[in-house]
Amino acid sequence: MLVRPSAPPAVRTMAGTDLMWALAARRVASDALRTHRPRSVLYGSMGAALLWPTPGAIRIDAAMAANRPGHHGAWQRPRERMLLRRCPLLVPQSAEALSETPVPRPAAVVVPPPIDPGPEPLPWADRDVAAVTYASDPRKKGLDRVLAAWAQARRGDEQLVICGAPPGAVPRLMPGVRDVGPLDRNAFAALLRRARTFVTAPRREDHGLVQLEALAAGCRLVTTPAPGAYVALTIARSVGPRWVVDEADDAGVLARTMRDALDRGPGGETASARARVIERYAPSAVDAVVARDLLPALLR
Repeated sequence: MLVRPSAPPAVRTMAGTDLMWALAARRVASDALRTHRPRSVLYGSMGAALLWPTPGAIRIDAAMAANRPGHHGAWQRPRERMLLRRCPLLVPQSAEALSETPVPRPAAVVVPPPIDPGPEPLPWADRDVAAVTYASDPRKKGLDRVLAAWAQARRGDEQLVICGAPPGAVPRLMPGVRDVGPLDRNAFAALLRRARTFVTAPRREDHGLVQLEALAAGCRLVTTPAPGAYVALTIARSVGPRWVVDEADDAGVLARTMRDALDRGPGGETASARARVIERYAPSAVDAVVARDLLPALLR
């Protein structure tokens, strides 16, 4: 039985947002527990578990100890430590996410997030979008870094398409930039199939799910390293290390790397990256991990 809370009213702070979502999750979880009396409970995130009505396993992409610094996690971090002492099982998205999780903590089963690889990628010559970036949290995703580099890298009528940015985050009338706001999954997947590069310069990356989707779609990934699990970075370094920029705040270096990724002809690294993503993250591969490892741990 899967239950989801309705989106609560928006508030201004991260601590307040987490509280509103935790209250909403507690309400739907309490109703479901009374109705269904499940053998086991799995909370879909640490945020969903913060005010749990009963202990259960917790799915995490990143610990709040790592991604809620300072006043942003003033109440969440102590609460997380308590939950980690009481929950029977952790279900992190990666071993890297587990390594950031405070101890003491329970046993864990790593279950990667599923990624639909979609149809075969379009040939390089048929890709009519120069670059795509994702900026749901503009500062965390490094949108300012990307825009500064793009202003130097762009040629002719090339466009950088920005997805997911909140209203007002993208400068108006910036040449070669198109802000499309939030897209549904199908529209975003279709955009990635048309893009030559996916560009990002994050200040923290909890997993890099969007980057993995871009690699599966056949994009070249231009990125900088970042604190956090950032498992997509491992694939990027192995198949296209020339497009990983260590100088995150050097717009000139990032711009030259973007230009190289756009100008270099089709190469085998995109197929290699797609194969790596499919091997670990295809829904069938994740289903096998759930059946073999997760379900026995939840039901024991």
